[in-house]
Amino acid sequence: MAKDYSIGDRLEVRIEKIVPRGLGLAFAEGLTVFVPLAAVGDVLAVRITEIKGKTAFAGIESIVTPSPDRIAPPCEYFGACGGCDFQQVDYAAQLAAKVGIIRDCLHRIAKIDYGKEISIIPSPAELGYRLRAQWHTNTASKKIGYYRRDSRDLVDIERCIILAPELQNKLTELRSSLPWETLSGEKTQIDAACGRDGGVSVYSPELIGPMNEIEVSAFDENFIFSARSFFQGNHFLLDKLVETAIGDARGKNALDLYCGVGFFTLPLARRFENVIGVEENENAIDFAIRNAANASLTNVEFRAESVRRYLSNVVASDLDLVLLDPPRAGTEKETILNLIRLAPKRVSYVACEPSVLARDLRRFADSGYEIESITALDMFPQTHHVETVVRLYQ
Repeated sequence: MAKDYSIGDRLEVRIEKIVPRGLGLAFAEGLTVFVPLAAVGDVLAVRITEIKGKTAFAGIESIVTPSPDRIAPPCEYFGACGGCDFQQVDYAAQLAAKVGIIRDCLHRIAKIDYGKEISIIPSPAELGYRLRAQWHTNTASKKIGYYRRDSRDLVDIERCIILAPELQNKLTELRSSLPWETLSGEKTQIDAACGRDGGVSVYSPELIGPMNEIEVSAFDENFIFSARSFFQGNHFLLDKLVETAIGDARGKNALDLYCGVGFFTLPLARRFENVIGVEENENAIDFAIRNAANASLTNVEFRAESVRRYLSNVVASDLDLVLLDPPRAGTEKETILNLIRLAPKRVSYVACEPSVLARDLRRFADSGYEIESITALDMFPQTHHVETVVRLYQ
């Protein structure tokens, strides 16, 4: 007879592996248990917080026997702040877990058993790497920081150890200089980004004043952007990301979907005769046009429209390469199917969410595409997030 479990029950479990969302996987009698902030090999006393059929989620009450991979988290806010969830394991274990997460998604979601190696490019810096941040404020309590894990409660953060020094300095400045009396809402979101030479851009609809433009160099290209525009977050891996996604690809026609400020578009234009970049964010497109002009590239065309709309209206094409780098939520099924309909010779898919990537890879595979390579890049040390580049051909 199966054992009955209830919320609040205390269990002792051993963590077998790390699975998508960075959760530790364990088993009890007749129950699969997912535990955040765990390490492979941990023996933990946990308490059940949620039950769904034969699956439960549980929080750590105590560490009975620590994993050999377990270390002391370097951040004082770890466990409360929802930003980082891998600080409890050493860096080699973080990298191994991320490759495991990618393989899990390929096998479980895409039904693809990829027999080749999935290499992962580590970040040269495990801390102090982040170019971008999103901070939240509470007007009543005058707090600024990040949301608590699994909630919208604010954790007041004085120092974030994954931020680039320029962003940390800006966070410190804002803590003392925010005009709290002019903020109309109870909660405010502030986007921040930094570039070379210490420049910082800050944007919030609640803040009055000019927004700085900043500049970053990558792969021998210069990119101007602001906090309102998306840009890759780890400045130590920008060159590696372009190199991995484009490689030695060359040809006549290339398409850059979700092109942002032209991060991949400009390098593509050095290798292809004609390049089209598509991006819905008009602010980003304005920067992309300027970046291409500053680079004296005349073989680039930018379209300020959604990728879904653009692909649905393209009738015919002769595409040597399509590069797509969608947001974390991914693309709609219609978008991928319309892309496949155009039959590009090669596809380079850059993804920051392995589960969405796996779903779309199944669709490519069903349409005759083969996987040439899968490479992970650790753009997000101390978190379970991982950037993955899959190169496909037909």
